[in-house]
Amino acid sequence: MKLRTNSFIFTLLFLFFYQSYAQSTAEPPGIVIDYMAKETGKYIGSPSICILPDGTYMASHDEFGPKSKEFASAQTRIFFSKDKGKTWQQIAIIDGQFWSNLFTHNGALYIMGTNKHHGNFIIRKSVDGGHSWTTPYSKTTGLLLEGEYHTAPVPVVIHKARIWRALEYATAPTTRWGKRYSAMMISAPLNSDLLNADNWRATNKLPYDSTYLNGKFNAWLEGNAVISRNGEMLDILRVDVPQGNAEVAAFVKIGRNGKMATFDKQTGFVPMPGASKKFSIRYDSNSDRYWALVNTVDTLYKNKTPASIRNQLALVSTKDLKKWEIHRQLLYHPDVSKHGFQYVDWQFENDDIIFVSRTAYDDAVGGANNFHDANFLTFHRIENFRKEIDKRLE
Repeated sequence: MKLRTNSFIFTLLFLFFYQSYAQSTAEPPGIVIDYMAKETGKYIGSPSICILPDGTYMASHDEFGPKSKEFASAQTRIFFSKDKGKTWQQIAIIDGQFWSNLFTHNGALYIMGTNKHHGNFIIRKSVDGGHSWTTPYSKTTGLLLEGEYHTAPVPVVIHKARIWRALEYATAPTTRWGKRYSAMMISAPLNSDLLNADNWRATNKLPYDSTYLNGKFNAWLEGNAVISRNGEMLDILRVDVPQGNAEVAAFVKIGRNGKMATFDKQTGFVPMPGASKKFSIRYDSNSDRYWALVNTVDTLYKNKTPASIRNQLALVSTKDLKKWEIHRQLLYHPDVSKHGFQYVDWQFENDDIIFVSRTAYDDAVGGANNFHDANFLTFHRIENFRKEIDKRLE
């Protein structure tokens, strides 16, 4: 009996130390750009990536959480890679930048978002590769819209000699998440001064409507500027739905002059895998398809709230923005409570797709706070992504 007891105790000790060792040596998939332990009270949010004309990769993320400055003057960190994403270096911290995307235009680097959680909508410019940035203190230096706005790292699109971007107006009678968001789009002439607010044109604001989806509509947010097959500008938004409901995206139509946004609640909701979480849609002329990286929901979790399932990331595409095809799983972890690959931002690079992820994963101090409160910013590459189409045709 004593021998068996000692053996049992030895087994328990072995498992304890093995699990501790495994956790201390665990690394998330991909290449780590930045890391913040949950003990800091700061979490990694809003990943963004773009490619400079000289081939340098630029990446950014903001900080949120109880010990961050997200509600006062949020901070965003800027990184670059000169070796195609193999190694990264932080080169700047921007004070007063949140929920933002990087993009290049006419040789310059820009970052666009808000100055804090539900803050002014702003844009900054860098002419030295992200080391220094303009300050948006007035309507001629990047302060585009004053008030409370919401957004995420979403695509900037060029169409009909204008540059377009979606966002959400968050100034409403209620402060409740979701119900306060109104869909809208802004645009500016292609070769105008993007820091001058007078050059930007805004649509009307389409508010939350509790009757949408037969009363099962929680919110729309984090819209994408997308050009449809017939050349129409769309704002395609993430839609939050209750547990047990199928995921759909909302298609808001934008008028040719960029002033009018309209939505048909009968036809405007379109099935899309992963559409209850943030996504980015981009068109690829070589494959003549629209592509996205999304958090699909396994049937195992079909009765859970779709927005809470972020443990797997998949590559999807479509010809018509209506029928989406899931090509393959890119990232996965069996646990949904403390693991997530989310808010992915990505770019085409020749035959590849490069992307950055707000990743919640194991670390040496107990892992992420939860699936939402990410502790890593990670970089990834999908090689020869168009071969997924060839596989389908075999």
